[in-house]
Amino acid sequence: MAEALKFERLRKRADFLLAAKAPALSRGAVFIQMRRRADEDPTVRVGFTATKKIGGAVDRNRAKRRLREAARLVLPLHARPSHDYVFIARGGTTTREWGRLLDDVKTALISLAAEHDRAGPKNPQPSSGAQTAASSQQPDPRVSG
Repeated sequence: MAEALKFERLRKRADFLLAAKAPALSRGAVFIQMRRRADEDPTVRVGFTATKKIGGAVDRNRAKRRLREAARLVLPLHARPSHDYVFIARGGTTTREWGRLLDDVKTALISLAAEHDRAGPKNPQPSSGAQTAASSQQPDPRVSG
């Protein structure tokens, strides 16, 4: 059996800025960014943010609490090792029905992973032969998901 993923919180601004350049997807009341790290550490790192468009501090904190709980429940099932995820609250995060918020998070994570798979690896050698060999070898480790 595969061992359980380890999770850490993103806390440094630089990590959030790197994730902002990565693929992102919006579903319902949540916006999620997913970035593959270059290191070999299988730890999944997760960050949460809410802009002032959400409302005052109380509303932003409530939105982030809801996103943290949704991530705690959904990420162990759909997260990928060596990736960073940033959850950004949208307007309806604080008022969205709980089941629908969980569904938003789940569908966004699944769609981001599928988009990542379609895009293929971004770091292989420039020769086309190396890219073909890398793409034919990569699916085996991901079969468990």
